[in-house]
Amino acid sequence: MTAAAGADPAAELIRLARERGLTLACAESLTGGLVAAALTAVPGASHAFRGSVTAYATDRKAAVLGVDAALLAREGAVHPGVAAAMAAGVRRVMAADVGLATTGVAGPEPQDGRPVGTVFVAVDGPEGARVRELALSGDRAAIRAATVSAVLDLAVALVNPREPQANQE
Repeated sequence: MTAAAGADPAAELIRLARERGLTLACAESLTGGLVAAALTAVPGASHAFRGSVTAYATDRKAAVLGVDAALLAREGAVHPGVAAAMAAGVRRVMAADVGLATTGVAGPEPQDGRPVGTVFVAVDGPEGARVRELALSGDRAAIRAATVSAVLDLAVALVNPREPQANQE
């Protein structure tokens, strides 16, 4: 379930959050702040967006966002459980209603035994939590851009009361 055809998913998410009185925050790894940049590019974003954490280094995912260090040691940073914990952690850290998270491998080399293009996006909110695995292709910029779109679309699907809930994958 994505934003309406032709709609900017960041603008749609900000609109929905404002309508529902929800606040948003994001935790980013491979996107390095691109999700926050997309959200804050929307006029009126300050009414819904609380802030973000760019936890690029694995140890920051544990220290700042509260991701279980044992999970990180066992599975690495590119894992669905890490994405889910990042989304929940940023909700807590930023006192937000909805947390968005991205973690994955943008390249140029594999990480944690995962090939380039393996990405997990997660959204955690009052309507529940969802994690989606992506197998993306292209160069580093294309993978990062597709990740931003995917997490925004997942958040729109979770927050939009008129949309059927996105399935966890």
